[in-house]
This record gives sequence, C-alpha cells and structure tokens, in this order.
Amino acid sequence: MITACETAGLTQSDVASRLARPQSFVSKYESGERRLDVLEFLQICQVLKADAQAILNAVQLRMGA
Repeated sequence: MITACETAGLTQSDVASRLARPQSFVSKYESGERRLDVLEFLQICQVLKADAQAILNAVQLRMGA
C-alpha cells in the first residue's frame, strides 16, 4: 500500500484526511502494526485509485501461494 500511496502522490496525512481517519491509522497499517479488514482495504484502494485485485495478487505471490 505504501507504493500505491507514493504512486498516487499522497502523504499519510492526505490519505487519512480522505478516509476521515487519524494519520496514525495510516501509519499503523503501513508499518504492519495494524491489519486492515476487507472494507478498510477497499476504501483505501478507492482513495488511492489502486487496483485492489492487483495488490492482493502481489501479496499472494510474496506469500508463495
């Protein structure tokens, strides 16, 4: 998700503002301190204009699945 954020040219604060969440919410999921549920993931993808399926495929490849 960090790469998608960088590609979109948005800071953590920008993303947090668009999600109506605190900046710490974004920081925690980016650092792995917090996991996202499916709805949160989809909302973030929408804000970043990122392809949710492509991100999930990349994660699945990293996991060796």
